[in-house]
Amino acid sequence: MRGQIGQLMQQAQRMQEEMKRAQEEIAKLEVTGSAGGGLVTVVMTGAHEVRRVQIDRKLFADDPEMAEDLVAAAVNDAVNKVADVSKNKLGGVTSGLNLPPGFKMPF
Repeated sequence: MRGQIGQLMQQAQRMQEEMKRAQEEIAKLEVTGSAGGGLVTVVMTGAHEVRRVQIDRKLFADDPEMAEDLVAAAVNDAVNKVADVSKNKLGGVTSGLNLPPGFKMPF
């Protein structure tokens, strides 16, 4: 019994280190969200920091409200891409554990 608890603690510590490493990798990555067929693009880090926004200048002159909507859509696209990458990277960290369905890790 004691050996099993010790193994479980070691496994949890390794998993926590891998999780921290994965979170650091995610924070450094950049994703590009776009909307309107590329009329608006947003580059965002894995830490949800927007680095660049590019907007087709003609869009502002033609329809400023649409430009605003496309900026929001591009940001949301980037946020969703960050979430997908995070889910894939962090999901791999816990794949070796036999956790019950729906169990959420505290970190």
